[in-house]
Amino acid sequence: MSQTIYWITTIFLFVAGVYLLAVMERWITYGRFDLLAPFKRSLALLGQESVTPRKMDKVFYETAPLLFIVATLMAAMVLPFGKGSPAIDLATGALFINAALAYIMVSILMAGWAPNGVYAMIGGWRFLGQLIAYSMPIVMAITATVMRAESMALTEIVNSQQSLWNIIYQPVGFLLFYLSAMAMAFLPPFDLPTAPGTLAGGVWAEFTAERLLVFRIGRLALIMTLSLATNVLFLGGWYGPWLPDYLWTFLKTLAVAASFFGVSRFAVRIRYDSLLEWSWKFATPAALFNILWVGILLLL
Repeated sequence: MSQTIYWITTIFLFVAGVYLLAVMERWITYGRFDLLAPFKRSLALLGQESVTPRKMDKVFYETAPLLFIVATLMAAMVLPFGKGSPAIDLATGALFINAALAYIMVSILMAGWAPNGVYAMIGGWRFLGQLIAYSMPIVMAITATVMRAESMALTEIVNSQQSLWNIIYQPVGFLLFYLSAMAMAFLPPFDLPTAPGTLAGGVWAEFTAERLLVFRIGRLALIMTLSLATNVLFLGGWYGPWLPDYLWTFLKTLAVAASFFGVSRFAVRIRYDSLLEWSWKFATPAALFNILWVGILLLL
């Protein structure tokens, strides 16, 4: 496949995936299936009056939604959809994902600080606490996949799973990455920054119209990116019988995203202090054990 066709295919599948996630989230979470719902909600937000807080930090307020979606797309661009190279083929792709997604935290903190409102600020600081909880497990889970591939290039990590996927080779690492990805996308039970029902929208409470639309599209793109990363790191990437490689990647990514929504539907929101306790007492030691486990397997 030529690079031009690869680019077009990748962009089309990514955009189609974000659209399907919007339909899927509404269907799985609320039991309402409507293919036109994403368009209706987008048009409703675009037609909404843009109300802004009176005493806000204008730079942070205008920059936060854009930074959120740009950071997500930067991470997505290094993830391979097929046997060809990803949009940007980096030798340090696994490291780059971490670096790009760190700006999600920056944008959420900016969104929480900028409106000068109580609920938004509490939501922003909650996400910072959540970051402290999931950052070590997710970094160490990625490190274990790099150890097996002996490379930080994401295509090499996929190739290392040709005979055995990492979900079987290192199941503890998969579980830690899966839960950390849900926390990064603040899906229930990790929806502390927005907390519908207690924080009135939390970190997004003071955003309306096109700015809120950018945040919502960005969050769906983030879930798509994290689902794709889960597939690349643990589910064998494009490997699978009969179907074209990029179609396997697409189907596996949607399956991971559907599982995110399915788990979220039945999960009860965890308290932020309990989240930190569970992370440092159990998740971080488990991540260290996973690295030791992979190291022993590599030496055998």
